[in-house]
Amino acid sequence: MQYIVHENEIELRGISDFDPVKIFESGQCFRWNPAPDGSYIGVAMGIAASVRSEDGAVFISGGEEDFKNVWYDYFDLGRDYSEIRARVSIDPYTTEAAEYGKGIRILAQDRWEALCSFIISQCNNIPRIKKIIEALCRLCGDRIEFRGEDHYTFPSAEKLASMEPEDLAPIRSGYRAPYIISAARSVASGETDLEALSGLDCAMAIKELRRLEGVGEKVANCAVLYGLRIPTAFPVDVWIKRAVEEHYPPDFDPSVFGDAAGLAQQYIYYYIRSSNAASGH
Repeated sequence: MQYIVHENEIELRGISDFDPVKIFESGQCFRWNPAPDGSYIGVAMGIAASVRSEDGAVFISGGEEDFKNVWYDYFDLGRDYSEIRARVSIDPYTTEAAEYGKGIRILAQDRWEALCSFIISQCNNIPRIKKIIEALCRLCGDRIEFRGEDHYTFPSAEKLASMEPEDLAPIRSGYRAPYIISAARSVASGETDLEALSGLDCAMAIKELRRLEGVGEKVANCAVLYGLRIPTAFPVDVWIKRAVEEHYPPDFDPSVFGDAAGLAQQYIYYYIRSSNAASGH
C-alpha cells in the first residue's frame, strides 16, 4: 500500500480489502453514515472525516498527521487482510462468506466508545442504536464543524460519570441509561481499566467486562473485539446463532479460526444478514 497526500485528503493506492460500504455496514460501528456523494461521513477519535472509494483507490479526508496518528491504526492498515481472509476460509460456508465480505476490516475503535455503544445496542436494531448514540453525542459531546455541518464527539466516561440516569432521558435509551452511567463511573474511576484489559487474553477480558452492570456475553465480546482489539473474540447475536445452527456442527468452536475469529464472525454476520435482506427475510 502507498499513500499520496493531497490538499484535503489522503489517497490510498494498492490496498486490498478496503470497502467503505462493507466496513461501515457490518454492524461494528454506529457513527458513520452514507452521504449523497457516495462517501461515508462520521466521527471517530474526536475527528470528523469523510471516507470514499474511487477507481480502486480509497480517499480519507484530512492531512498526513491525522492519517499517521489516527486513521492508519483505526482502519488496521498494517494487516494483510487478504492473507487473513484466506486463512479463515476453512469450509465452504465460511469461504463463501469471506468472499462476499471481502473489503471488511476490523476498526480499532475507542475503547470506551465501543463499550458504551454496545451497552446501548442490546435488544436494539441498528437504526435505533445509531439514533440513540447520535442523541447522546449531541447531548453530551463536543461540537465540531465539518464541511459546513455540525458533528459531535462521543462523550468521555468522565463526562457521563458526573450525570445521573435521568439526565439521559432526552436520548430515549430506556432501561439502558443506568447501565451507561454505571459503566462510565467504573471506567472513569479506574475500577475498570480498559487499557489494561486490552492486554489480557480474550476469556479474561470478557470475564472482567461482565462484572459491569448490564454487560452480558454478547456485549462483552463486542467490546473486546471492537474496543479492546482482541481478535479472538467471537460475538454471537441472533444472526450468528442462526448461521452457526444452519452451517456448522453442534460442537462448533470459533477457536477453529484461531486469532482471526473476530474477522470470521464479521464475514459471517455480513453475509447472512445481507443474504436474508436480499431474500426479504
